[in-house]
Amino acid sequence: MEKIINLHIEKLPEGVYLATSDELQGLVAQGRTITETLEIARDISRKLLEAQTEQEQLQSLEIVADRFDYPLIVGLSR
Repeated sequence: MEKIINLHIEKLPEGVYLATSDELQGLVAQGRTITETLEIARDISRKLLEAQTEQEQLQSLEIVADRFDYPLIVGLSR
């Protein structure tokens, strides 16, 4: 699966480039060149999206109640 994320890139007074995104919270990447900054931003984006997916999966799990029914399967020898 691929996702498009818009980046804001600016050159800082120190001479390095900074990439951020309004679409993906937590995405901050800094590099010496635009290419390096984009590579770092891509890696960070991938990690953030993977963590987001894992968190959503955890939230979708049902909470186990104090009492519940469970179908127990028992094999018998003939």
